[in-house]
Amino acid sequence: MTKIMIVEDDIKIAELLQSAIQKYGYEAVLVQDFQQVLEEFRQAQPELVLLDVNLPSYDGYYWCRQIRRVSTCPILFISAREGEMDQIMALENGGDDYITKPFHSGVVLAKIRSHLRRAFGEYAGVRQEAVIEQDGLILYPERLELQLGKDMVSLTQKETDILESLMERYPRVASREALLEKLWDQPQAFVDENTLNVNITRVRKKLQELGIEEAVLTVRGTGYRLNVTWGEGV
Repeated sequence: MTKIMIVEDDIKIAELLQSAIQKYGYEAVLVQDFQQVLEEFRQAQPELVLLDVNLPSYDGYYWCRQIRRVSTCPILFISAREGEMDQIMALENGGDDYITKPFHSGVVLAKIRSHLRRAFGEYAGVRQEAVIEQDGLILYPERLELQLGKDMVSLTQKETDILESLMERYPRVASREALLEKLWDQPQAFVDENTLNVNITRVRKKLQELGIEEAVLTVRGTGYRLNVTWGEGV
């Protein structure tokens, strides 16, 4: 069943949208923790997101940028703001459409169907699973799995995030600041430095389970870099 994620802090509007969406045969999930929107997105893996602009802590533009780092699914903004600049901001931050409140549920559903057709249906090819590969080492971010040859290990979400950053940045350095922001979605000052060190250690252990040693190098004062110490096709 196609899943729609609703990011709306006004519970009456959120439940109205959920009810209308479910009547059309879609699954609709409501975000519960507005400080962990990206984490809830990763857990839900929806095909489309309805995203309010005015949210607690971080606004919808921020969360749209975070989601765009991990997904290309359609994101439809829903907002009481009617200004031209707000709509421009929504599109420039990765949104696909902008619906102003008050809205008619029929219009929202029509836009949902339209964007789903374009992304996954008759106007699009088959949806491809995200895969990141480096010299035979394959990361499946959506599965939380890492594979080398015939061997595979399961990862936590944070281990996956670290490996994704290292593999995408290779052969460049992934800075500590960038890793901290990706993992916890908040400024580095609010995260214990040792927390990142612990997760890097866990990543190294997972690589060791695949027979890979010394693949994550510490670049003093900067961050970490992937070091290809394995052979392709092992």
